[in-house]
Parts: sequence; C-alpha cells; structure tokens
Amino acid sequence: MAGQGVQGRSTGYPQLDAILPGRGWPERGLMEVITPHWGMGELQLLIPLMRSIVEQGKWILWISPPYLLYAPALVQAGINTDQVLVVKLDTSCKDALWSMEKALQTENCGLVLAWQNWLPTKVLRRLQLAANTGDTLGVLFKHHDSEHSPSPVRLKIEDSYSENAGFNESEVTVIKARGDFRSRSATINLYQQA
Repeated sequence: MAGQGVQGRSTGYPQLDAILPGRGWPERGLMEVITPHWGMGELQLLIPLMRSIVEQGKWILWISPPYLLYAPALVQAGINTDQVLVVKLDTSCKDALWSMEKALQTENCGLVLAWQNWLPTKVLRRLQLAANTGDTLGVLFKHHDSEHSPSPVRLKIEDSYSENAGFNESEVTVIKARGDFRSRSATINLYQQA
C-alpha cells in the first residue's frame, strides 16, 4: 500500500495515521491486531472507525468477543448499537468462521471484529478473499504473532503504562504491511482523537 498511492481511512489518531501505510486503516481486507491481553486499548483505537461505519448505515459484526459488550459505552462513543451484531463466545468455531466469511462478503457489513487466536493460513486466505469481495474490513484480534500470516496488515499493541499517562497510552507497532514497508512504532494517547 505504501508508495502505491492507496489512501487509507483515517484512524482518528494522527500519530497512528503517520505510521500506517496509506495513512490510515485499509478500506478492505484483513488486518491482525496482536496484543498479549485483551483490553489494552485495541478497541479504543477502532472507535473512530466504528463510528464512521455506522454513519454510513453499515453493520459491525463482533465474532466471539472475550467480554460482554457494554452498550452504554458504545452509545457514549457515538456507535448506534442497533447496527451491531454479536456472535457469542460459545459459538462453535465452524459457525463463527462461517458467519465471519458471509459478513465479509456482503457490502452491508462495513467491519468485522473477530477474536481468534489461531486460524490456518488457508482459512485466513479465504477470509481475505471474502473481505476483498465484499469491500469490507476484517480485524482479527490475537495474542500471538504468526510470522507466516497472509494478512496484509499486522499491528502489535503493547501497554505503555507510565506514572504520567496511566493506562491512557499504548505503544502501537506496524509489524507487517504490503508494499514498500519498514516496521514503525508510535505511542498513542487513546483518549485524544483528532
């Protein structure tokens, strides 16, 4: 993407836009977000994207989130919960993947968020093809990086707790992206969007 004139969708965080190829989130395809623990700011990074998806009248599908969604927080962030669908954590992997693939293939769904720690390369390629077909972005949240993943964009998020910032900041590293790419990092204040 970098150097190829492809423009991404702004993340709402200028420091993050500066290190991403295309200066923002990809419009479609798969993206992996690697974080050792859930709840380290990975969803906060996506709030502006989720808000723009629902403003377009599209759906957001959550696949196997590790925690119950807290609707009042989503509403406070400007996300219409009537446009959010959830596939529960206890759903079989086969059914969850089927739901994810179908959602990625439809243009009515603008974003698919999935918590899947390990998926075979063949499945990831199939999901990538589905996302390109439906012009949809899929985000896979994982605990561990997989060197051979075919996902075109991979981010690693680490907590950068300090006495001054508390838990408001996260260190985000782009560890893989298509095109002319080198690894870059930025410290993001999760509660100061552009």
